[in-house]
Amino acid sequence: AQAILAHPAAGPSAPTPSSHSPVPAHRVRVQAGMEDEGENEFVGEQVNEILKNAITKNLSNVHYNKDRVNSWSTSIIDDTLKELAKLNKPFKYVVTCVIMQKSGSSLHNGVSLFWDTKTDGATCVQVGLDTMDCIASVFGCMI
Repeated sequence: AQAILAHPAAGPSAPTPSSHSPVPAHRVRVQAGMEDEGENEFVGEQVNEILKNAITKNLSNVHYNKDRVNSWSTSIIDDTLKELAKLNKPFKYVVTCVIMQKSGSSLHNGVSLFWDTKTDGATCVQVGLDTMDCIASVFGCMI
């Protein structure tokens, strides 16, 4: 089975949060995964919450700084993997994170997956902040 997860992101047409909102606006897409909550299933909504929490924890009170992007990205990925490991599910995970300064440029991200859509899953979260956008993805393959 093949699944496609495509996510157009930051750019002039991307929605931005209001400047007085303390919590960043989230645009979430879930595709290519199991949506039934179960003990040994990839649950997209559960993984989305983990991603959103990791992004918010690391980026909610900062402004874009090119010198800190690598450490923010690493922290988001590490925090996400730690929380996924706590789920004790039989999955191998891949976590990606892209942080881009808002400059009016577009960023398009896509992936094509060849796997079992009954057991494996993927999810992607975009968080738009005042000075940057963050796109994080999780791919889960059942062991």
